[in-house]
Amino acid sequence: MSVTENEYEILDVKAQIYIKDWGQGEPVILIHGWPLSSDSWDWIAMKIVEAGYRVISYDRRGFGRSEQTWSGYNYDTLADDLRGIIEEKELTDVSLVGFSMGGGEIARYLSRYQAQDIKKVALISSVVPFLLKTEDHPDGVDGSVFQGMIDGLLAERPKFYHDFFKDFYGVGLLKHAVSDEFLKWNTQVAMQASLKATIDCVRAFAYTDFRTDLLSFTVPLLVIHGTADKTVPIEVSAHAVKKAIPSATLIEYDGEPHGVLATQQERVAHDLLHFLADGLNKPVDSF
Repeated sequence: MSVTENEYEILDVKAQIYIKDWGQGEPVILIHGWPLSSDSWDWIAMKIVEAGYRVISYDRRGFGRSEQTWSGYNYDTLADDLRGIIEEKELTDVSLVGFSMGGGEIARYLSRYQAQDIKKVALISSVVPFLLKTEDHPDGVDGSVFQGMIDGLLAERPKFYHDFFKDFYGVGLLKHAVSDEFLKWNTQVAMQASLKATIDCVRAFAYTDFRTDLLSFTVPLLVIHGTADKTVPIEVSAHAVKKAIPSATLIEYDGEPHGVLATQQERVAHDLLHFLADGLNKPVDSF
């Protein structure tokens, strides 16, 4: 029996969400990963806007510039936050793109709202469908890994992030990973979040089982994942999604780590634009 994120919630409340709304055209919503903010999407977001789309990105509650509520860091509430943005902006025919933890919002939104107003979805380095090792999921990640993350965050967040982001971006693995300055900036962004939100979201993405949510993936699906991802292993994530949804388009980035939004930003933008433009006869420029 798996642990659910709801065991860690007492009361869910509405939150003021920081939103970027750029460009005009068909709407694309970009959902960031843990423990960052919508700023992690900026370079790719600009490319999508320049291709003729309206791009909306936002800081998850508790992170970046959004309100730091005490509760609400379970995927039901996070999916409700996403629904609130879609309703506030009066969006239809939306393409959802989720990176890492952000894939969970997409899965839960599709099941909770029956894919309402959604045209296409993309999962990048996503935690879907289930990370935790359990009796009925023996290939998952041992719970001690996630408890170690929580312990590290409680002990000293900056030190934890210093080590965490090296694996996240494949420092030492790739010849051209990211700069020291970029790693420091990631720590600064991560430190904007509340400690409560940061820890509760570890529990959410680690313990939430999205396997039944996959039944609600009734729209075209793109999956992008690095084969050398140490943060979210490809076998229990992208490969499991492809097995459950054979119609999904899976693109494996050979030898790439978790943080492909930075290590392969041009390729991610190009692959996303091809997916978004399919059937629309929109040109996709090379970068």
